[in-house]
Amino acid sequence: MSSTDFAPVPILDLSRQYATVGDEIGRAIADVCAGGRFILGREVSDFEAAFTRTTGATEAVGCASGTDALWLAMAALGVGEGAAVVTTPFSFFATVSSILRAGARPVLADIDPISFNISADAVADAVAANPDVRAVIPVHLYGQCADWDALAPLAKKHGLLTIEDAAQAFGASWSGTEAGALGDAGAFSFYPTKNLSAWGDAGLTTFRDAAAGERARALRAHGMRRRYYHDEVGWNSRLDTVQAAVLLVKMKYIAQWNEDRRSVAARYAAMFADTNLVGTVADGGIVLPTADSRGVHVWHQYVIRTPRRDELRAHLASLKIGSEIYYPVPLHMQDALQNLGYRAGQFPESEKAAREVLALPIYPELREGEQIRVVEAIQGFLR
Repeated sequence: MSSTDFAPVPILDLSRQYATVGDEIGRAIADVCAGGRFILGREVSDFEAAFTRTTGATEAVGCASGTDALWLAMAALGVGEGAAVVTTPFSFFATVSSILRAGARPVLADIDPISFNISADAVADAVAANPDVRAVIPVHLYGQCADWDALAPLAKKHGLLTIEDAAQAFGASWSGTEAGALGDAGAFSFYPTKNLSAWGDAGLTTFRDAAAGERARALRAHGMRRRYYHDEVGWNSRLDTVQAAVLLVKMKYIAQWNEDRRSVAARYAAMFADTNLVGTVADGGIVLPTADSRGVHVWHQYVIRTPRRDELRAHLASLKIGSEIYYPVPLHMQDALQNLGYRAGQFPESEKAAREVLALPIYPELREGEQIRVVEAIQGFLR
């Protein structure tokens, strides 16, 4: 049977989610439109309230995107000119670009090779070498929280603010505390590919301190606390009421969707265990992702390490199986960030991950038969 005889297995199929909730969301959007509540309508405050209830954060402030959520966190907490912020080179560009936008200086620290999250030991080294560090931004990559048992005491010891980049981690937790409530602030993205997703760009920032949340609400609206009275220079970064309406509907289903993702991840692990593929990349095998027992993983991505990564990806594409590389170029090697002064070889674990990682299809509606095709295709290529 040729590859043309198979239906595609996309890395994400949002049409399946739409079939479940599309009509309900359509009614919610129609209600917003009928009421003319397009800017900061009641759905925004309702979503913010639901977010605080779910995460346990003190404040939740909706904004225009996950990138803006990171900037808003730093701006509201006073992290800017003259401050350095430690973060990971193995993340989406926004993690570092938001630091630059806030006027601060990014300081990079390498990752743990198992979780792909920032290494607390590397953070400690970065703080020791940079006395102007004011904050650390750990990224909860692929849906798993960074090691908060190691990072929290380190931040406390050095008096650092902690800002969670939780763009991929809504619903994840660490030792019973939800992502977004672990640090001084947390930044979320609701980009359409995320576990909890809008129908366009949208974001939200959580805060531990109520005063920081109040300042963030002003900053997202040009620094206004009263209309046309500007207490400071802010930005236009409001969460659209339409997107809040979408998110309010999806909030009712997200716990089950995340549980379904865990089931999909467990099926992958069982299927791969029945092959001869699992091993080390050096020996020609693949390395499966793991979930730290101290937290709850929401499996935003299912990312393996593999030899001949680019060839394998091309092979999967030839069989109409989707995959993606998150991320092919570490941030310190991006052309736009060369002025940070880093060089190739400086963050070896991040660079190794960038050569080896491959994200496989994962979403709540992914079917067992489709997973079998993915695993068999990888087995056929590597063995």
